[in-house]
Amino acid sequence: MTTPATASSLFASLTGHDPEGLWSAPGRVNLIGEHTDYNDGFVLPFAIPQRTVAAVGRRDDDRIRVVSTFADEPVEVALDGLDDLFPTPAGEEPRVPEWAAYPLGVAWALRGTGVVGSGLDIAIASDVPVGAGLSSSAAIEGATASALNDLWAAGLDRTALARIGRKAENDAVGAPTGIMDQMASMLGEPDAAIFLDCRSLDAVPVPVGILEAGLAVLVIDTRVAHAHSTGGYRERRASCELGARMLGAESLRDVSVDDLDRARDLLDDVTFRRVRHVVTENQRVLDTVRTLREQGARAIGDLLVASHASMRDDFEISVPELDTAVDAAIGAGAIGARMTGGGFGGAAIALIERDEEGAVTEAVRAAFASSGFTPPVVFTVIPSAGAHRDS
Repeated sequence: MTTPATASSLFASLTGHDPEGLWSAPGRVNLIGEHTDYNDGFVLPFAIPQRTVAAVGRRDDDRIRVVSTFADEPVEVALDGLDDLFPTPAGEEPRVPEWAAYPLGVAWALRGTGVVGSGLDIAIASDVPVGAGLSSSAAIEGATASALNDLWAAGLDRTALARIGRKAENDAVGAPTGIMDQMASMLGEPDAAIFLDCRSLDAVPVPVGILEAGLAVLVIDTRVAHAHSTGGYRERRASCELGARMLGAESLRDVSVDDLDRARDLLDDVTFRRVRHVVTENQRVLDTVRTLREQGARAIGDLLVASHASMRDDFEISVPELDTAVDAAIGAGAIGARMTGGGFGGAAIALIERDEEGAVTEAVRAAFASSGFTPPVVFTVIPSAGAHRDS
């Protein structure tokens, strides 16, 4: 069954009737710009074809009930009871199953802006791989926020809904992420990446021209699951905040490549390397945008490779499976490759000639097999549309 049909069927099984509507939001691939978002920096993600669908209908009481393909049992609470569940204290697990904290957190965050609405039934189905660094969480948030925006007549624009999703992620789930994922999921456009300034939230579509150039973006899901709410992500964010304070900057967005010599003298080695990654990654995003506009996608390969090396060596968020995926793809002729997402597992991407998909895929699978790793899941994506109502 397709994802919309699955969500509709799940809703009908829960309620005995059809939903009022279907809303969907995509996962995302980040072309470049990792761990720069919560440092007020620059990112360049694009929405992917894989989507999460929320089938939603209003109730005649004040309760909200969510069910999904992620779990066997629904979760139900009173709308007024959301304030007893959230926010989730730092370092603690949500008081509801994590999958349910995303849609319930969106409802809680939206109500926190003063929006009032009836109870709801929500059924969620998704084909965005979970734990692969493709923002399955932002897809849930985007689909839910879009539905509630309509059914509760909130009248919020896409950027405001992205903020709602980030608040759910940060304060309901307890994951200290930036806003890149939510903005990419809400604002995605076909054949374009979104050049996002995470300080101002100015977002500009940048044509990528992948199909026209005969290229493809290969996603290599290592099947090493990661979680943003765990300690490694928090530690990296804390290091970035420490580095900014010691350098007298509001955030690492305000530190330039020219400041790195001074930073090396002021910071301990680990903090310096964390800072160096963010500062140079911001510059790589700017260079990638310029290169795409002036020369096209074939010219960005070295920037992708340099980004991965920085995440591997300075930010230390790669894992052997990700390094193997990148090295194998490059060895098989990929134009460029890098891990994508928060790290500690997840997926890598490779920019390839479209007619080389089979050869690169086979090389990656062979490298995983020779290393004794779990076979990866490999597929191609193209820049796609953001969140919208399906029916």
